Amino acid sequence: MRLVVVGAGGRMGRELVRAVLETSGVELAGAVEHPSRGEVGQDAGRLAGLAEAGVAVTGDPLPLFAQADGVLDFTTPAATLEFAMLAAQARLVHVIGTTGLSHADLAKLDAAARHAVLVRSGNMSLGVNLLAALVRRAAAALPDYDVEIVEMHHRHKVDAPSGTALLLGEAAAAGRGTDLDTAAVRGRDGHTGARRDGSIGFAALRGGSVVGDHSVILAGQGERIELTHKAEDREIFAAGAIRAALWGRGKKPGHYSMADVLGLAEE
Repeated sequence: MRLVVVGAGGRMGRELVRAVLETSGVELAGAVEHPSRGEVGQDAGRLAGLAEAGVAVTGDPLPLFAQADGVLDFTTPAATLEFAMLAAQARLVHVIGTTGLSHADLAKLDAAARHAVLVRSGNMSLGVNLLAALVRRAAAALPDYDVEIVEMHHRHKVDAPSGTALLLGEAAAAGRGTDLDTAAVRGRDGHTGARRDGSIGFAALRGGSVVGDHSVILAGQGERIELTHKAEDREIFAAGAIRAALWGRGKKPGHYSMADVLGLAEE
């Protein structure tokens, strides 16, 4: 399967390039970066810390999309929307790990998914998506327990709560049969009063080089359950993205999730 990596000069982009070059069954069809970035023109393999791959990073995705089967996209919301339109025109499998997408952004991705296979998740890790399924079941089984989500990432992360934390929050809300936008409490400061029943709290920590730690706490009277995932290497996200791309090949156009890829989606 011929895959294009967009945002190839970033930390996650380089990891994706490396994973594609080292995984059987897939081929690096191209690497894209913003035209203003210094990585344009460099060999993608060398940029990822490997031997020369014979694929130069380019600022023009159009020729690459025309000859590819899929695109791996961990960029920014604005860039992802542009790539989604191009992927839809080329009928590609578009794997999206971009976080910070708004409701308006998601509506535009839904429109693109009418013509392309779009697989999107706030976290491509297989373990995190299994955790989300467990959180959904736990929240449903313990409806009176308070749910709090704590996440920590490296000091360079620009969005909060993380896409993974929101993914877990959505799972908890689904288990409770409620809407996360209504239930979410995204930070507390000052005299906040007592905790609101049914709320789902978020706390975001930033510092150092932490790849990603997430804990979902279900606190009841006299006991507390903690479900935790710790990411130790970005390779797990790249591996999940490639698995998603391979799964999506030949599927009907639509907006899918990693729960679909892993067979964890509930009817």
